[in-house]
Amino acid sequence: MSISEELTAQILRYYHVEKWRVGTISTQLGVHHGTIKRVLSDAGIAKDKILVQKSIIDPYLSFIMDTLERHPTLTASRLYAMVRERGYTGGPNHFRHLISCYRPRPAAEAYLRLRTLPGEQAQVDWGHFGHVTIGKAKRPLMAFVMVLSYSRKIHLHFYLNARMESFLSGHEKAFQAFGGVPRVLLFDNLKSAVLERQGDAIRFNPTLLAFAAHYRFEPRPVAVARGNEKGRVERAIRYVRDNFFAARTFRDVDDLNAQAVAWCEGQAADRPCPEDRTQSVQKVFLDEQHRLIALPDNPYPSHEVQSVRVGKTPYLRFDLNDYSVPHKHVNCTLTVHATSHAVTILDGALTVAKHVRNYDRAQQIECETHIEKLAAQKKKASLHRGQNRLTHTITCARDFLNAAAARGYQLRSTTSQLIQLLDDYGAADMDEAMREALARDVPHPNAVRLGLQRLLDERDQPPPASFDLSKHKRINELVVKPHQLSDYDVLNVSNEEK
Repeated sequence: MSISEELTAQILRYYHVEKWRVGTISTQLGVHHGTIKRVLSDAGIAKDKILVQKSIIDPYLSFIMDTLERHPTLTASRLYAMVRERGYTGGPNHFRHLISCYRPRPAAEAYLRLRTLPGEQAQVDWGHFGHVTIGKAKRPLMAFVMVLSYSRKIHLHFYLNARMESFLSGHEKAFQAFGGVPRVLLFDNLKSAVLERQGDAIRFNPTLLAFAAHYRFEPRPVAVARGNEKGRVERAIRYVRDNFFAARTFRDVDDLNAQAVAWCEGQAADRPCPEDRTQSVQKVFLDEQHRLIALPDNPYPSHEVQSVRVGKTPYLRFDLNDYSVPHKHVNCTLTVHATSHAVTILDGALTVAKHVRNYDRAQQIECETHIEKLAAQKKKASLHRGQNRLTHTITCARDFLNAAAARGYQLRSTTSQLIQLLDDYGAADMDEAMREALARDVPHPNAVRLGLQRLLDERDQPPPASFDLSKHKRINELVVKPHQLSDYDVLNVSNEEK
């Protein structure tokens, strides 16, 4: 709270001339006692010399100060228990406040400004930017940030996790963006870089060591609790948070990353370089770029690799979702190679399936041929297949089918008709029509069909082509033999004779 010079002079006059205590001045002037103490402290009066109303803690101050001098990190809770044993009757909350005023403060530490040579060093860290919701999944939004220590050139890329494969992918994208590799990379003591540390003895993550050997840079973790040693990337993350991410809208992570690339090459590159404010970061970076280590000819395999056991159904679970595999691989262990956009499933060196990666949860990502081959061997598979598709596509489908079964309707026919309506009208209209049928307590496909027709009438849309011959395999394979036309000539002759 800022106060006027007139009020400041009035506080000092009452204190020095009238000898009023802090509480009296606070009551008479209507100013908080903390503000009065600050004014007196700014005037050069030591805190322990300020005249305040006597407190019940006063008899224990000498004991408290002596204890804190010998044990400066002793908690207020332990001090409170000690003075309570010696007769203190005050409450714990007020005691904590008083201890915060009397506890000795460590002397401020000064730091040298660290300077680096061009192309010598870059600093790396993760930044957490909240969460994004994808379907039913809530994923963390993590920003990989690398900044060149000399030019302050920033590379920024967002991921939906902070795993090792994303960590290495961020490095590769940064090296490609910079057109080279710095000689030294500074890391925090995160598990992707350091597995164990005892003083100066460091056990690096072996994956990171292999990655560093491939790109020929030196990984160097900063000292524990020494964030100032990588202050450039800390400030870069704050700069990203304030100047890029604040109030920004995006469709998905790919859109956000496209905007991040444009920002790094635009606004972030055009800002003045802290080492020489007469030049831009981009200008200094172009001078630094040729000092970087050249990129190797082949990239490092940074995709995620995981062994997964397939159960009795032709799906394997990876990252909250189920991906289909050929049914002959059930009860087998397969290997998943995953990038940010694709999931490849291998049996040894043989690729058995490839899917687009899904970041939702509890979803079934399928290849139709995997399921069709299994359905051909299982007569009852079509019913369960249809019900499974409905419940995964329509949120109220399970309740609808349960209500239909309770009425005694044939589930096979009901499911078949609902699947046909789903193919014709789409999931959004089906969901609305099925909810309307449930609300009217009519869990029958005809009620859903009427609801769908009403929706089309309201929008003045034509009905869909509900019977497409190209979708029916039996009709397409049907062979029709043309009749001999000469038989009709015989009939004509017979009629003439009559």
